[in-house]
Amino acid sequence: MPSTQVTPPRETKRARSRTQRLLKQILATVRAMDTSAASVGDLKLVARALEEMRAGFEMFAPYRDTRKVATFGSARTQENDAIFRTAERFAAAIADAGFMVITGAGGGIMEACQRGAGRERSFGVNIRLPFEQNPNQIIHGDTKLISFNYFFTRKLFFIKETDAVALFPGGFGTHDEGFEVLTLLQTGKCQPMPLVLLDQPRGTYWKTWHRYVQEHLLRRTMISPEDLALYKVTDSVEEAVREITHFYAVYHSARYVKDLLVLRLTRVLSPEMVTALSAEYADIIVSGAIQPCSPFAVERDDPATLHLPRVAFHFNRYHFGRLRMLIDSINATPVA
Repeated sequence: MPSTQVTPPRETKRARSRTQRLLKQILATVRAMDTSAASVGDLKLVARALEEMRAGFEMFAPYRDTRKVATFGSARTQENDAIFRTAERFAAAIADAGFMVITGAGGGIMEACQRGAGRERSFGVNIRLPFEQNPNQIIHGDTKLISFNYFFTRKLFFIKETDAVALFPGGFGTHDEGFEVLTLLQTGKCQPMPLVLLDQPRGTYWKTWHRYVQEHLLRRTMISPEDLALYKVTDSVEEAVREITHFYAVYHSARYVKDLLVLRLTRVLSPEMVTALSAEYADIIVSGAIQPCSPFAVERDDPATLHLPRVAFHFNRYHFGRLRMLIDSINATPVA
């Protein structure tokens, strides 16, 4: 595998060139819509969605290098509810661990998480609704608050900008977000990340949900046993925080380079550990074995990660639950 020496001037020129090509592609697509069958309503949707995306990119850009946790739960949860206090405690603890918190900016669980993390350590990703969804007072007026007209653009930023997801008991919206994240994780359409389903102490909300998944989805083989590794059910704030922080103990991020999956790490794995991982996870390796590697040329567009050690392998792009288990094994490796 290649060993690449990267100089900042060349890297900057390459990134600028790629940016210009992508902008031309976007403009060409927009111009083509002038002769397409798109109606005025269709064009209004595209125009508004693009503007919302531009505003979202602008808001999150200064915090690109800070890890974040997206939180979901019922907007109807009252302040005197035990799960409100649990959400507030979790947000405070995960913020203290160095993560920023993303909420829907409304009341209930969203406000609890905003309170716990505090205005400086949280974002509000609001949705315009005729009821229930005015920004809470903690994030109201902050530069890290944005309001979306469309759920799909809002969801894009919840997932694109986050490094972990925490679900609290909630209604249809909470389950919608939760199952979407699970679907993206199971199909590899988002970066691997921890998904925590957190309940109040001795709560049964997510335990009941987990039992449903086991008895109706797993038992009927609609999902695979390893898919259960994609999420964690707990009623402990400490365990939820540990699940998220430990996920990034050694693992840093992932990227495909053609048919190779490259795992970036925070420290070098021993040759013995790499060999052991190749044997244990041979079922998801199409050919060859897990191997240490240097940064590839295409990774120059992500200069902040070029110093990180890496391993790469030919992943089958199917068993993402097993990939999560591989990451857990990497994170459990002892320090040499």
